[in-house]
Amino acid sequence: MAKLKIVVTGAGGHVTKALLPVFRKRYELVLLDVSKETKTGRVDDIIEIDLLDPDVEQYREHFKGADIIVHNARVSNRGEPNFTTGPNHQWKADRPIQPVDGYISERKNLDMAFHAYKMALQENIKRVVIASSNHAADWYETKLHCGEMDMVGPETYPKSDNFYGWCKISYEAMGFAFATGRFGAPVESVNIRIGGPRTLDIAKLSENQISLRRDLGAWISDRDLQQLYVKSIEAKDVHNEDSIPFQTFYGISNNTRAFWSIANARAIIDYAPDDDSEQFYAREIKKHLTEPGRTFFSRPVR
Repeated sequence: MAKLKIVVTGAGGHVTKALLPVFRKRYELVLLDVSKETKTGRVDDIIEIDLLDPDVEQYREHFKGADIIVHNARVSNRGEPNFTTGPNHQWKADRPIQPVDGYISERKNLDMAFHAYKMALQENIKRVVIASSNHAADWYETKLHCGEMDMVGPETYPKSDNFYGWCKISYEAMGFAFATGRFGAPVESVNIRIGGPRTLDIAKLSENQISLRRDLGAWISDRDLQQLYVKSIEAKDVHNEDSIPFQTFYGISNNTRAFWSIANARAIIDYAPDDDSEQFYAREIKKHLTEPGRTFFSRPVR
């Protein structure tokens, strides 16, 4: 059987780095990014393009004949204090005020997502698997960590009070519009609300026990992230209850302290995560986790 041809944007980024060991074995890859140089070294087979360019003819050739687009690209706003975006960590009393012009920075990311979907539509590419974020619904974290809610799922109405989360909500809304076929033909859309794909510093996180428990619930191992993406790519059917080929999955491992639901990912694409942060970090948790898992406390003063 011929390998699927996958276009991967943001090929030099952190998430793609975790995926590439498996992707290289399973797929024919077209790796796209603005530079071959990454934070961890040079990737020689990256093709240098700027997906922000509204003239899609500058990079159309790289999408021709593809089966799937994996869109992980994001414009970083680090070093631009007037445009900084990001979660406000609602459970913390000392949340920073964010500059309103963060919208301008995140709008660039929405433009790139549009260009990816446009290429899928025009080049008859079946599906876009896109890196959304848990921050599409991060407004609920106050309730989650104050004990007023137990679980948030993809069906929970997305809310965010920051432009990073707003942009991810917009990704998903755009994906739904393309999935309906309103623009000529349906483009299947799978949105992965990535949790915490990183090594946890349990000792440092323990300085704020809520943050520690939160990150244990949000964590996803590399092999679970790989499995989730592979199954999102290879699933035969991603239609929802309205017969629209559109899904949103939370990207976390099988964590004991999970507060986001992965029930739909289990049911629709047979996602079966192997890891649990409670086991993976058991020794450090025993040493540094000093408060109960579920404790009601007052909301931070706003």
